[in-house]
Amino acid sequence: MSTTKKTITIAAVESLGPNSTVWDTRVTGFGVRRQRGPGASYVLFFRTQAGQQRLATIGRHGSPWTPDTARDEALRLLAEVSKGNDPAAVKAAWRAAPTVAALCDAYLEAAESGKLLTRRKVAKKAASLAIEKGRIERHIKPLLGSKKVAVVTRQDIERFYNAVSDGKTATTVKTGKHGLARVTGGAGAARRTLGQLGAIFSFAVKQGLRADNPVHGVDRPADGKRERRLSPEEYARLGAALREAPKSLASAVAASRFVAVTGWRRAEVTGLTWASVDAATRTATLHNTKTGRSIRPLSRAALEILKGRSRDGELVFPSAADAKKPMAGYHKMWLRLAKMAALPADVTPHVLRHSFASEAFGLGLSELTIAFLLGHRKSSTTQGYIHADATLLRAADQVADHIAGLMGDAKATGAVVDLDARRA
Repeated sequence: MSTTKKTITIAAVESLGPNSTVWDTRVTGFGVRRQRGPGASYVLFFRTQAGQQRLATIGRHGSPWTPDTARDEALRLLAEVSKGNDPAAVKAAWRAAPTVAALCDAYLEAAESGKLLTRRKVAKKAASLAIEKGRIERHIKPLLGSKKVAVVTRQDIERFYNAVSDGKTATTVKTGKHGLARVTGGAGAARRTLGQLGAIFSFAVKQGLRADNPVHGVDRPADGKRERRLSPEEYARLGAALREAPKSLASAVAASRFVAVTGWRRAEVTGLTWASVDAATRTATLHNTKTGRSIRPLSRAALEILKGRSRDGELVFPSAADAKKPMAGYHKMWLRLAKMAALPADVTPHVLRHSFASEAFGLGLSELTIAFLLGHRKSSTTQGYIHADATLLRAADQVADHIAGLMGDAKATGAVVDLDARRA
């Protein structure tokens, strides 16, 4: 590479040939060089106080870098060197500093390996990780991924929240050969994603990537607890739709009816195994729920539903095509059932859970009794000391029979249900 020494001007830069460097006569170590490409870059050669040689790139010729502005920057860097600093090392460290996207990847890797635990001190479930990954890929990375972790501010987080809330990350994502996911954003998505972002930056603090969590202090609207519940007319329409549904939806019909009369979470129902059910004591022991191990009383109406299920596989509500496989596409099947019942779009299986709690409260059951029936967190502290006594079983029967009546279904008989009597 050829080198010359003269005052760097615009004319000198524009006449610079390939593989050439011009060193400035006014500021020692300041230069401009051109390699094979057409562009030229301003550089500064210096020695640290420890005697180490450094070559720092100031910037590429063109706005904002001209011979004058680059020379001023060279003088500023030399002043830093005189103080014992190493601008080149600082710049290299900055380039190597992790971005938010890299932080998210490290967070997911730690979570998937079981190193990040939930509040119950257990590893995150695969389903929870899938949801978190979706929020990261569809909201966090597009808006914050390129930013360096160390410089994200509370204002950045507030802008992020507003952007997701306003639907700026809305898109349609291909999820498979034929699947599509519609990302809508909105206030709910923004609130949930902000909570996850707080966990991700807490992970960054623990890893020593920054001293504080920028999500702390960001005003966050309270979770809008869904007050939606079914009216008696909606219950009646749902019951009629379940009775008239085609046989191809049999598993989804049974699962939906079971959700309605128990108030269980959808995943608890679709993942229910025969090994968890004890018909003699009228209980189900769920080992991996949102609140940990949970014992649920089973109403006679719920047992009647179980009585009609095949025992070919381990699952109570398996795939309609193969009894040994989990039910796939329950959400789409629920949408078909809801459409048959002329239910509004905001009626989901989780609304059945809210409705169960509402009907139970209307029947005069105590808050703690309802908590036991639903497997709420507040009941978990005493779960280890009780089974399902007569009071809880009567409560389960009372609510289930009431809801079955609203749906136009016959009430369960008082006879003991023998699940072993029916084996396909």
